[in-house]
Amino acid sequence: MKKDRVYIFGHKNPDADAICSAIAYEAFKHATGHKEFVAARCGNTNARIEAILDYFKCPVPQFIGDVTPRINDIMRGEVQSVSKQSTCFEALEKIDQHDVRVLPVVDAKNRVEGLISFFQLGEFFIPSPKESRDLRRVYTNIESIIRSLNAISINTIQKDLIEELSVHVGAMDISSFGEHHKKLSTPVDRSIIVVGDRKDIQEKSINLGVRLLIISGGLSVEDSIIEMAKEKGVSLIISPYDSATTSWIVRTASQLEGLVENRIHCFQKDDRVSSVKKRIAGLDDPLYMVVEGEKKLIGVFSKSDILRPTQKKIVLVDHNEISQAVDGASEVKILEVIDHHKLGNLPSEEPVLFINRPVGSTCSIIADLFRTQKIVPDQSIAGILMSGIISDTLLLNSPTTTPLEKELLDWLEPIAKIKSEDLADIIFSTGSVVLNKSAEETIKSDCKIYEENDITYSVSQIEELGFNNVKGKIKDLNKALKQFRESQKHFFSMLLITDINSHDSLLLVACDAELKEEIKFPVHSRYSANLLKGVVSRKKQLLPYIASMLKNLGIKS
Repeated sequence: MKKDRVYIFGHKNPDADAICSAIAYEAFKHATGHKEFVAARCGNTNARIEAILDYFKCPVPQFIGDVTPRINDIMRGEVQSVSKQSTCFEALEKIDQHDVRVLPVVDAKNRVEGLISFFQLGEFFIPSPKESRDLRRVYTNIESIIRSLNAISINTIQKDLIEELSVHVGAMDISSFGEHHKKLSTPVDRSIIVVGDRKDIQEKSINLGVRLLIISGGLSVEDSIIEMAKEKGVSLIISPYDSATTSWIVRTASQLEGLVENRIHCFQKDDRVSSVKKRIAGLDDPLYMVVEGEKKLIGVFSKSDILRPTQKKIVLVDHNEISQAVDGASEVKILEVIDHHKLGNLPSEEPVLFINRPVGSTCSIIADLFRTQKIVPDQSIAGILMSGIISDTLLLNSPTTTPLEKELLDWLEPIAKIKSEDLADIIFSTGSVVLNKSAEETIKSDCKIYEENDITYSVSQIEELGFNNVKGKIKDLNKALKQFRESQKHFFSMLLITDINSHDSLLLVACDAELKEEIKFPVHSRYSANLLKGVVSRKKQLLPYIASMLKNLGIKS
């Protein structure tokens, strides 16, 4: 059986390590026999990522911005349905064959009109004793009766005419039959008589002018009876069943129109499961319809379907905080987390595979998985792994770098057929972010959101070859950072601009005056921004400094 896809996501506003680790982990999973794992992304790529993927001829992962469970995820798309013109027999056959208890009722264009349930059919076939007359009633046409009985047609008159008829069994003596039939409130020409080889009853029925005479038991009919039926305009058919069974099946030939429950609740496939749960909490419908356009039926679900735990599963790489994860991550099952950052606030209802190592990049962890399990990645995946390591460690110059990164680059170089220094030139010489993107896009390009107690804050980071491109953009960047902070209601927002050559950074901050006083870094006169000498790592250098500032303000993690 084909397994449901499991998507591998880096964080929002992904950097090279987030994208490369998702792609590489998909390859690792496939190499170990788990083909259901698929790399994805929940944010836009940037020029650096695209340069890496272009060089190694690797496609950009599929964009999925939200994994919130939707009705489309839990509905049943292969729906058995009937129309108002279908018979009870046809509905019962579908109920039995497909082991369902409810059927949607649709028109010729598959637009939903109502539903019919096994219980409604039961009430029709077994009415209240006070309504015994209903046991005889059937709303149908002769063609439907023939089809339900698989009967032999001898003579039929207006076989497609829909009408309300009454079923009777001709089992009594001929002397009583005529009197009994006179007492019935149903007109003779609306009566169906079921009889065996009682020629006297057959003749009497035809002479009375009944609507339909059914010979039960598969018995033959005398030519004289056939001629009489044709002469009197009485429909005549032969049923293969005994009289009791025939009578019951004739009732199943009733069309559903009068039984359909028209009060139904319809939903859209993109409706959130959590929202629909609340909307149907006080309802007791046996089935809910999923429609599109003009109520075109595309699926159904029941209360048990929507209460069942979601089957959607994801893997997180290069982050472990819900605030940084794809939208809806908290509502689906997180199977695995592969990361190299500090522990966040990831909720989990059951144990997950959690690999968190103090190394320079998530790609380091995944490359080490390949190496320790003696799986050699193909050339492009080896290059992708190298790119994530080089990008996140600034070619082993970041303080987050460990001896493992050097070992892995040495192992991967001959597989990828490129030197680390040459690959670093390709990665870091890619166009400037501040020159190629708007100030707003620059703030969001590699932005991570953090939570401490009741506050949130953001730290964005971009890398440039020198600060020359930044000078004319500082005013716009400060304005965009302030607007971003206000729109997201963050306690503060920061932008770290790192010079890959000098290994220094500029820090722009949007915050209140009290927090501004806590920032002790000197201000670079040329750029009107704090200068952080030797600071290149958001994770290992800037975040610990932020934690100490918050502690001084009485905000403890």
